[in-house]
Amino acid sequence: MTDANTPPTPRTTDRWLDPGPLNVKVIYVLYLVGFVIGISALIGIVMAYINRGKAGGWVETHYTWLIRTFWIALLGAFVSLLLSVIAIGFLLGLAVAVWVIVRCIVGLQAVARGEPIRNPQSWML
Repeated sequence: MTDANTPPTPRTTDRWLDPGPLNVKVIYVLYLVGFVIGISALIGIVMAYINRGKAGGWVETHYTWLIRTFWIALLGAFVSLLLSVIAIGFLLGLAVAVWVIVRCIVGLQAVARGEPIRNPQSWML
């Protein structure tokens, strides 16, 4: 039996929602799962915006990288959709998908090593 004056103990979580390396890994995985379940990429971008500016250090470069990856990929997907009237749009869509996958893999490898993204403002790798 608990005392009525004792405050309840706060719940503990796995800390995957807190800003930091684990959260960044979750967002990368959400982006990759977004190819199968599209809504997960939207959840990932929301998480990136919520945690940007809170982690500090090398993790901040990953949040910038993730946010730019989402918006550049969305722009590429829109352009490829417009160009799908001609055959080049399908090739561009494939190139955008490969670009996103490569950026996520590069980011995951950097997080695993505890390193920042060298140039988070880059459009390339």
